[in-house]
Amino acid sequence: RWLGTADRMEADLVPKHGIEIDFIKVKGLRGQGVKRLLAAPFQIINAIMQARAHMKRWQPDAVLGMGGYVSGPGGIAAWLSGTPVVLHEQNAVAGLTNQWLSKIAKKVFQAFPGAFPSAAVVGNPVREDVTQLDEPAQRMQEREGPIRILVMGGSQGARILNQTLPAVMANLGQDYCIRHQAGKGAAQEVQAAYQANNVANAEVTEFIDDVAQAYAWADLLVCRSGALTVSEVSAAGVGAIFIPFMHK
Repeated sequence: RWLGTADRMEADLVPKHGIEIDFIKVKGLRGQGVKRLLAAPFQIINAIMQARAHMKRWQPDAVLGMGGYVSGPGGIAAWLSGTPVVLHEQNAVAGLTNQWLSKIAKKVFQAFPGAFPSAAVVGNPVREDVTQLDEPAQRMQEREGPIRILVMGGSQGARILNQTLPAVMANLGQDYCIRHQAGKGAAQEVQAAYQANNVANAEVTEFIDDVAQAYAWADLLVCRSGALTVSEVSAAGVGAIFIPFMHK
């Protein structure tokens, strides 16, 4: 079962895969104003109470936290309920949520050595259909036509790509085609931006369900440099331009 927020892509994506989801009201604190920061303790306490109510209803055997800001209230609620907390850190440097939760976690896993001194190194999870793609040389062997550019911003990194890529692509000429994942609620605005820049060969969607097929289709990927994305792109064997997060 999944714990998330109603205003992110997971609200639509998780149920599509047959997983039940419940929501809490919580937002990230990074980059927020003074008023939001002052209200943060009350928001976090409220989120913990919401998460604990879900825990009482589910009665889970364990709770897995992957480091997002929902993991904070979820992990604390699990600990208060006496439920074992298990963490996975995808990055080489542990995020704040996982740093805090590691003090109460039953077990901590990490993708790379060094994030935590004694955590087991297990790598990052990669979707099975991505690992089963044909080798790049085989995919490209008979490929012809325009260069295929795939743009994927992800759930938290889409905004800067949505704002800048339409104008950038307009300078590349016409010998290419674009598939652009814009994120929840942004597809119409991004499609209009491509049209305003006279880019006719762009297909914009909120979310790409079949990511493996999109990787197989692409000649080049433009995306955020989140740890899970980098792991997946490496497994798929797609050339990529990675855009780092400012806070990483």
